[in-house]
Amino acid sequence: MTEIITGLYMSPLEFLALVGAVALVVARWLPASARPRVTIAAGAVLVLSVIVLSVVGIRWQMLPVLTGSAVALPFALSPLLRRRTGRPVWRARWWLALPGSAACVGLIATGPVAAWAFPVPVFPEPSGGFAVGTRVVQWTDPLRPETFTADPHDRRTVVVQLWYPAQKSPAGTQRAQYLGRTEDEARTVSDALARAVGLPGFLVDGVSHAHTHSVVNAPVADRGGRFPVVLFSPGSGGVRTQNTAWAEELASHGYVVAALDHPYDSAAVVLADGRTIHAKIASTGDRDKDDELAVGWTAVRAADLSFVLTQLDRLGRGESAGPLTGRLDTRRVAVTGHSMGGAAALQAARQDHRFDAVIDLDGYPHGPTSPSLHQPTLALTQAITPETDPRYIPRLTKALKLNTTTSYRLTIPGAAHLTFMDGPLYLPPVPSLVGSLGRTESPHAVAATTLAFLDATLWHKPGDLADVLSAYGVLSVYPPGSSR
Repeated sequence: MTEIITGLYMSPLEFLALVGAVALVVARWLPASARPRVTIAAGAVLVLSVIVLSVVGIRWQMLPVLTGSAVALPFALSPLLRRRTGRPVWRARWWLALPGSAACVGLIATGPVAAWAFPVPVFPEPSGGFAVGTRVVQWTDPLRPETFTADPHDRRTVVVQLWYPAQKSPAGTQRAQYLGRTEDEARTVSDALARAVGLPGFLVDGVSHAHTHSVVNAPVADRGGRFPVVLFSPGSGGVRTQNTAWAEELASHGYVVAALDHPYDSAAVVLADGRTIHAKIASTGDRDKDDELAVGWTAVRAADLSFVLTQLDRLGRGESAGPLTGRLDTRRVAVTGHSMGGAAALQAARQDHRFDAVIDLDGYPHGPTSPSLHQPTLALTQAITPETDPRYIPRLTKALKLNTTTSYRLTIPGAAHLTFMDGPLYLPPVPSLVGSLGRTESPHAVAATTLAFLDATLWHKPGDLADVLSAYGVLSVYPPGSSR
């Protein structure tokens, strides 16, 4: 009864409370013979729903519904009580009651509008042939000092979430929490993400209630052999789970996705011992200074990606234990990222030729453009507007043209920067914020284009990749030597 109804953005209990509240107000305008029955039924439904919601947790979006019904309740019950006691029944004249009823209905209607604007995200059903499992691991690099702290003995630690092809779980199996291993972790991360963009945490508290389609520690699929690996770095301040819908879609098609938290960069990273590391990086407002800082932050992320690939390679070769031991094909590896994570993916691929393909999800290429890339690369960008940084596309194009193999740049009409993550699933559908593709088409466009690219570059599946990509936007293809 707490699962969100697709399209309504409310749970069945919340919807019942909404119906009860509306019926309570409308009862005043029904024929006298029907009025008592409707009032009693509406009141009972409302009270029972609120009692159960109080136990499982009331979202802030329901407060206008409860306030409107609380205002209407005395006026609805008063005539019934007067009849019981034998006192004369007084009812406000219609021209007095109508504005009051309209005000209550308007207040109650604010609830579903708020639930639509800031919903509990409902993740799209993965379309591939595999169920999806997930697990979280933590690795420490003994050779790399932690540069964000003054402790000389501190070593760089990363938290990684894996999504992988899994065996189908029994019906009713609990699905993985979104944003964290537990609801407490999800709430910590949600609050940190809200603070990072200047929003009060309660506005997006729905994300900490969400569950995905993955099953924690589900057995790995017993078919499919070894699975190609896709590493992912989130945007500045972003977290490992920010592209969960995309990761689940890839995993359902036979890929293992490894998404990183970058401590002191990600908004909040909860370690295995319970400690929480909050972001230390911050923009200064000076473009040149910020560019310089971003180069250093990108380099740290690129090193994180290479380190994680080393750990995954050990897992794939059976040198470390785990459910995925011997099931990873680290001869087929793509590195991806969103925003600054896209820049880190480009940089990691330049430095580490174990990466076989690169995907940049609307990431400005911080850092040097040399040495040249040697891996097929796909760059997805938002719609270009007069507000777009004028340096972005020329710098990205330069990096792609210098590539020694074919690269692609696809500009998706209607996309905004947050289109390329889970944001459209739980943020207000404001085009300047999340684009105009909608909550269904946004994750589909990103998953379909990246899947086509990965199938072509890692599996070498036949077909016209350019033709598939161009169906989603404006495509530019840069063959080797196009910089000359």
